[in-house]
Parts: sequence; structure tokens; C-alpha cells
Amino acid sequence: MWRLKRLRHKASGPANNLEEFKHKRREFEKTLRQARRDRQLISKRLLQDEEEEEEEDSMETGSIPLSPEQVREMIRGVQSGGEEKAARLASLRKALRNPESQLTFIKSENSMHMLIGQLSSHNAQCQLEAARCLHELSHSTHPSVGPACLPAGPYLLTYLSGQSTKLTELSLYTLGNLCPDSAVVREKLLAQGIVPALANCIHNQRYNLAVVEAVGFTLSQLLQAKDATEKIIPAVMASGIVPHVISALTPDAEFGYGPAIECTWCLHYLVSSNLDNSMLIAQGALSQCSAVLITLGGAVAQGNLEGGLELLIWPLLRCLGNLLVTGGDVMPEDTRLLAALCVFSQAYLHPHPALSRESLWALNNLTAGSSGFCSGLLLLNMAPLLIQFLSFSKGMNSMALRVLGNIAHHGTGYCVGLTRAGLLTALCATLKMSEPEVVTLSLDVLYMLVSSSPQVVEEFTRLNGVPLLEAIQYNSEGEQRVRAAYILDHHFPSFSEVESLSS
Repeated sequence: MWRLKRLRHKASGPANNLEEFKHKRREFEKTLRQARRDRQLISKRLLQDEEEEEEEDSMETGSIPLSPEQVREMIRGVQSGGEEKAARLASLRKALRNPESQLTFIKSENSMHMLIGQLSSHNAQCQLEAARCLHELSHSTHPSVGPACLPAGPYLLTYLSGQSTKLTELSLYTLGNLCPDSAVVREKLLAQGIVPALANCIHNQRYNLAVVEAVGFTLSQLLQAKDATEKIIPAVMASGIVPHVISALTPDAEFGYGPAIECTWCLHYLVSSNLDNSMLIAQGALSQCSAVLITLGGAVAQGNLEGGLELLIWPLLRCLGNLLVTGGDVMPEDTRLLAALCVFSQAYLHPHPALSRESLWALNNLTAGSSGFCSGLLLLNMAPLLIQFLSFSKGMNSMALRVLGNIAHHGTGYCVGLTRAGLLTALCATLKMSEPEVVTLSLDVLYMLVSSSPQVVEEFTRLNGVPLLEAIQYNSEGEQRVRAAYILDHHFPSFSEVESLSS
């Protein structure tokens, strides 16, 4: 579902003897970053109000497909007018819940012309029922249904600035359902002015959270298009909608997480595009994401893991991590954000392991090149927590190793703190693992530790870690072998000499 741009790691250090090691490590991670791409998730929504839900409870509708003659009869019934027109449209709406009836309807002569004609009716109930019929059609997965609904686009867009919030919300979800159907449908809606209409709608209805959520859904459907970077995102950035999207990231305690979730995904797609994120940062995207994550971290720390909370944390972490890649220098070093990320990584370890890993990924980007955030982790005594993750698989251990490497990069004092937290003992375990990436990262972190102090070299020797390096040197190939040999030659020469004499 999400686009991980980069796993930003620590910057190069001043020590010349580490430069080659760091360069190889950066190249390794560059390859990894290029391989990490998420799959986009496009979905459709079927909006039902309380009145419709009562109908569903009382009778099963749309289960039997209509014949062409039955469809024509329903069309004639609506065209005949009279007081029963709204009721006949309601019956048609129920019938259109059947996929076969949908296809029969759009193939019938004057069917869409009749339906679109009701959108301009002076009868508000007929307008609403006609819009509901279109909404049922928009939920179809058949490729011919979306284009058939396109003539209704201008009317639906007009409703976005109308007085009826129910009709506005319904139109938004209908447009959102139509967006993913095809490039032709999207291009037509763009030409009809869907982006400025959405911007105007969220500006006028910014206090109506149901409409804000619907705008977020429709906008996110647009932004997931393959050609969004070239054809859609520039228009969105110029429309004035972004500040409203950012302000909606904070969830409302009474209404729920829906609007914030939808708008955060919109921001995620904007951040994940190849465009410059400086404008988003200037508009407060980074600070707002951080503030919301800090608030949610406090709630999770108090044991609040209610359903739906993780659905908001996911895209917020993605936005934060990717914004830090381009705008980390403007990030205030707030230890509350560190604490929140650590809370997420621990609280969701078992119920949502992937979310725990995402938290570590964001933590990696946050600490990359930042001595302040790395100091904060040590001051908050978070090193033991990170070390615990080294025993977990599925990318958890490798991500934790990256964060630990970010800390170790800053020199002797940081390495001493990590050593006191028990990192050397944990590295002795990860060096034995079968995952090549974990072993490679472990060697990198170990090299920084043993380079920081003779005491660390003595401690690693006491832990019988040298035989592990020798085993890697003789049993592995490529980068792992080179790294192990380099550490042995430069920090454990006596063992290398003994090996040379014995051979």
C-alpha cells in the first residue's frame, strides 16, 4: 500500500580510516533503498446512510438481476414523472446494486440521459435519489461503467459547492470511486475541474468532518494514479488544498480518526512523489506530523490501542520518515518524538510487527546525522530497547542495527554508552545469524565500537567474539569476508598473527 523513498543513514565521519568502510556501507544501502517500494492500494467506497441501512435490514435488494425489459420499464416509470418519481428512482437505485443490472442499465437507450436529467431536477429528493443511483454505478468494477457515468461529472462537481451536505458527501464518494477506473476517466474529471472543486469544497466545509473525510478519500484516489506526478500533483500543489489537508491531520476525539487518516494518506502520496518537498515542509507538514505522532505516542503509552489508531500511525510514520530525507535539518530535536517512536515500536511489536518496523525506520531517518537525537536516545535509556529488537527477524533486527549504527557513528562517548547497554553481547549473537544483511550491518556497527576504545576491544575479546570474526572471514564471501578481515587486521592483530603462524 505505501512508497518508502529512502532509508537515510548516518553521514560520513571525519576519520579517514573509516571512510572506505562507510562508502561500501552507503552503496549497500543505496541498493536496498532502490528495492524498497510499496504497492499502492486503490479502493472504492459504498456510502450508505441510516435510512438505507434500515432498508437493508428489512429486505434483500439487488439480489436478482433485472431483464432489459424490466430496466426499460423502470426508466419509463421515472420519465413519466408524477409524485412517485422519487420512489421509482429509489427502486432503481436498489436494483442497481446488482452488477448485471448495472450493465443492463448503461446499455439501455436513454438510461444515463434520464438519470443525469434528474440531477438538474427542481425536486431535491429526486436529485438525491439520482445521485444515489450514480453512486451505486460508480461502485462497479466493470470497465465500461465508469466512462458511462462521465457525463454526470459536471453536475457532481457542482454539488461540491451546494447547500446539501448529504449530496456533497455522496458526490465526493462517487467521484472518488470513478477516479481509479481509467486514465480517460481521470483526464476527463481533471478537465472538468475536479482539483479546484475539491479545494473549494474543503475550504468551505472545513468544519464538517464528514465532508473533509470524503474530500480526503477522493483526493487520495486521484493522487494514486500512475501519472499523478506529472498531471495531478502540480495542480494539487497550486490549488491551495494542501494547508487544509495538513490541518486535518489532527484527529477529532468525538468524530473519530476517519478524516485524519484520509488526509494523511493524501499527504503521504504528495511526499512520496518526486517533487521537491520544501513547500510541504514550509506549510507545516513535518511539524504537524511530529505533533500528532507525539500526541498519539502519549495515548499508546497509556495503553490506548483502540481499533483504528494504528491506521493513522501508519501514514504519519511514512510522511515523517520521507520528509526527514529532504528536510531533516529543519526538524527540532524534540525527545518526545523519539519517545513516541520507541513506544510504537514496542507496543505494536506483536499485534502489528510491520508497524513496529515502520517505527524503527522512521527512527532511523530521525537519528541519521543528528547527534542531538542520538544523545536523546541514550539519555532516555532507549538503547536496551533497540538491542532487544536484534533478536527479531523480518527486518526488525536490521532496522534496529541501523539506528544503533547512527548512534555509534558519533564517537567514543556514544559507543561507550552502547557498550554499557550490552550491545557487544547482542552483536555476538547477530554475527551468528543466517541473514546476510544482519551480519553485514553487525560487522559495521562492531567496527565503529572497536574503533572507539581499546576497552571495547578487550571486552569483545573477553566475550569470545574473535572466533566469530574468524569464522566469517573463512566461511563467507564478498563484503562480509572483507569486513571481518579488516576488523581482525586492524584491531586484533595478535590473533591474525597466530593464525598466520599456525597455517
